[in-house]
Amino acid sequence: MKTLSARPLRSRLAGGLAALVVLGGATLGWASAQRDAVAEEAASPLQSIVPVPASVTPAAGVTFTLGAGTRIQTQAGSAEATQVADYLASILRRSTGYPLPITPAAGNPADGIALLLSGAPASVGEQGYQLDVTAGVVTVRANKAAGLFAGVQTLRQLLPAAIESGSVKPGPWTVPGAKIVDQPRFGYRGAHLDSARHFFTVDTVKRYIDQLALYKINNFHWHLTDDQGWRIQIDSWPNLTKHGASTQVGGGPGGFYTKAQYADVINYAKARHITVIPEVDIPGHTNAALSSYAELNCNGVAPPLRTDTEVGYSSLCIAKDITYKFVEDVIRELAAITPGEYFHLGGDEAHATSDADYNTFMQKVMPLVGKYGKKILGWHEFVKVNPAPPVSAIPQFWGTTTTDNNVAAHAARGGKVLLSPANKAYLDMKYNASTPLGLSWAGFIEVQTAYDWNPGGYLSGVNENAVFGVEAPLWSETLTKTADIEFMAFPRLPAIAELGWSPRSTHNWDAFKQRLAAQGPRWNVMGINYYKSPQVPWPSTNPTSTTTTSGGSCSAPAWKSGDTYVKDNTVSHKGKSWTARWWTRGEEPGTTGQWGVWKDNGTC
Repeated sequence: MKTLSARPLRSRLAGGLAALVVLGGATLGWASAQRDAVAEEAASPLQSIVPVPASVTPAAGVTFTLGAGTRIQTQAGSAEATQVADYLASILRRSTGYPLPITPAAGNPADGIALLLSGAPASVGEQGYQLDVTAGVVTVRANKAAGLFAGVQTLRQLLPAAIESGSVKPGPWTVPGAKIVDQPRFGYRGAHLDSARHFFTVDTVKRYIDQLALYKINNFHWHLTDDQGWRIQIDSWPNLTKHGASTQVGGGPGGFYTKAQYADVINYAKARHITVIPEVDIPGHTNAALSSYAELNCNGVAPPLRTDTEVGYSSLCIAKDITYKFVEDVIRELAAITPGEYFHLGGDEAHATSDADYNTFMQKVMPLVGKYGKKILGWHEFVKVNPAPPVSAIPQFWGTTTTDNNVAAHAARGGKVLLSPANKAYLDMKYNASTPLGLSWAGFIEVQTAYDWNPGGYLSGVNENAVFGVEAPLWSETLTKTADIEFMAFPRLPAIAELGWSPRSTHNWDAFKQRLAAQGPRWNVMGINYYKSPQVPWPSTNPTSTTTTSGGSCSAPAWKSGDTYVKDNTVSHKGKSWTARWWTRGEEPGTTGQWGVWKDNGTC
């Protein structure tokens, strides 16, 4: 699952009409546009929403303008609606400079922005919404606050990209007239982050959570323990963090989260309607724990800490009673500070544990999850045990095939399956052979590969009704900082998000790549270090250059193979000026042809 060694709305007709996408009651014509038409697409917000809504009905000639006198009105007496309004106001105030006061709504507001927990169709469920834009008022209606929050994310994308700015911009701040009725295909839409291989600060984790929220991701699967590091404070076993958290892949100081920091992240995510699911990977992937406590080893000898990326060599001692005291203590303490209903047991790549021992271990451990009020999530290997896991347990399928008999049997018993096929959904896989980060054991995953699969018909024996949802895992063997996370997640994360949210009938690569391209200016404003896939017709940009272009010596700093560069960094190399198109480290300018990260600015 983790390492290279582990497994081998206006219709626009341009030329010919490439696809017709039926969105609920609205039919939108999506042209297979060429790159020279991207600017027009980007200027059409109703055609640029990701994930694409279920139904969009444009109101021709109608525009709402956000102004200095705009107020945000919320469902009277609803603290949850007010919290969504606070979230929206915090984004709008910093870029517009407007005060945007928040007040309780009386009746049906006729001006400003209204967030109401009444009047939404029952069909949108608990997570969907209806968004109406008239010249005077933008109204988001939902049955639950989660739906209001989802509607706010759509509203953000209907505003100009500059709305995401961290400083005041001039505007104008307009929203096209429309009626949008929208709800998710699957209730669970997740993203995963591995903080064990490399440790990420609380601020880095929060930034990623903010990015997930924009694309209606509602679950954050947090991988907290592995061979290379134990990242969560456990009071009854303090050496897990004192010793087991002290390093990471490649060496370095590692780190861990205190319980207070963990609770802070949970509350931050909750305010964005994202549920945190902690993962403690057992019985394998446990070298950090084994190194911290000798008694967890069958031979009573603690192994040294590991900073490599091998997998499958570690196992808790299945025969020892202390093993189950350890596991119960960890589950008990972590469950007590985790409000979400799921606890992820890992369970993958336990190659150092015999099948008989694995079965014994899981039969003893699975009931402990329920004992402390949680339901089981785990990598799909755990459903091989006999007797079978409870139907309420959720296997997360990460395989690279489309068949798994044990998972299909679980579905046949009435169980649900979370889909994260590694060759489609793993965000740590390289885009292509030249990608400077990531692994490739599951293959290269360009954006179209990440998008072009159907969760409801992907795995044999697991039909649409048996799919719990989709999740995009991001393992961190090669990732050390925010820029790395963003480079691997964007633009593939929005692709997986759309698979989880949008109706199957809307699935169309040619339409999606146009909408994805329109996200680029927004990411530029947000400072997201995304990969500019050649498969996506991004709007053209003119990177600023600090070099001269007419003879003489180069004024930009010389390129250094060990330095890290990000988008728009300019260097000199072999008498030429070069500008980075995206993140890079170690790729020499001029060596990777048309797919390279370096733009050739010519001779200095």
